[in-house]
Amino acid sequence: MLLHGIGSASRSWRNQLSGLSDRFRVIAWDAPGYAQSTPLRPETPDAGDYAMALLGFLDTLGVGRCHLVGHSLGTLMAARFAALHADRLLSLTLSSIAVGHAHMAAEERSRLLQSRLDDIVTIGARAMAEKRGPRLLGSDATSEMRQAVIDAMAQVQMPGYGQASRMLSGGDALADIARIPAWLPVQIIYGEDDVITPPAANLKAATVRPQAQVQAIPAAGHALYLEKPERFTAILADFAEAHDERN
Repeated sequence: MLLHGIGSASRSWRNQLSGLSDRFRVIAWDAPGYAQSTPLRPETPDAGDYAMALLGFLDTLGVGRCHLVGHSLGTLMAARFAALHADRLLSLTLSSIAVGHAHMAAEERSRLLQSRLDDIVTIGARAMAEKRGPRLLGSDATSEMRQAVIDAMAQVQMPGYGQASRMLSGGDALADIARIPAWLPVQIIYGEDDVITPPAANLKAATVRPQAQVQAIPAAGHALYLEKPERFTAILADFAEAHDERN
């Protein structure tokens, strides 16, 4: 089960959908308020609201237990889901961890949130994507990869993007990671060239979960699943196979 980040969508996982489907049933959602998905009811949701939506999504699809993968903002959702519903998981992968802004000073949190909201309102999603998108990739990225990131981000819309931004502003992934039961297998994947959720942030999360398996992908930026798809997909497959209920 694949959860995308704040400027992305289900289609961004196309390499993992094709690369894993010969061994697993693979599902990628469009988070509430993204693409054709219904937004959440609260204007300012927290990670628990997304976790509840995910629980309902899995129930509707008849998925009992799954390997849950979150990228960036999706790690906030995934960590809260694992803290609340670990019994529904076989493993948890947190990639390019967005730890949330809960521990920032109120003024800084407000500034970052307002900057996001102002961009989409004043310059529009496409211009925002062209401004923010290239920073998601490392030095090895091709022009096609950069365009794919920009095109995905250009499709975000209100109120979904605003809700996700507010969740990020109040989020605290480290607190949720600390609550995850010790028996659940957890791995952390990050790109060594990530300037959005830098290696230090991911390694800090690893100190909260010292038994987690940590994987660093060289020359990869924030959107490492797109930039280094073969390596990223292989890491997911190896971890899932090691902890699969069919074994």
